[in-house]
Amino acid sequence: MDWKKYGYVVSGDYRKKVVTSLLESPKTPKQIAVEINVYLSHVSKTLNELQRMDIAVCLTPELRRGRVYQLSEDGKEIANHLRSQSIQKQRGSAHNQKEKGTN
Repeated sequence: MDWKKYGYVVSGDYRKKVVTSLLESPKTPKQIAVEINVYLSHVSKTLNELQRMDIAVCLTPELRRGRVYQLSEDGKEIANHLRSQSIQKQRGSAHNQKEKGTN
């Protein structure tokens, strides 16, 4: 994993949300904005930043509207790592809840 790119993604809430959203499938900025409940302008800016870092790729650069984006290989690796961390955090939280209930 490129830890420099990973650090860049995790240092921004919008970047984390956009990368995680794109893990499922390629999407337009509008689809991402609706899914993660963020202004379209924030998503567009974030996608431009992610493209510059080679984390996301535009599949339809010739279009002015309705561009479709997906994660690069580095982006997929980062998103999968973020998802596994989220799952571990949820499991840890559930385990802590269980322990509190038995004391």
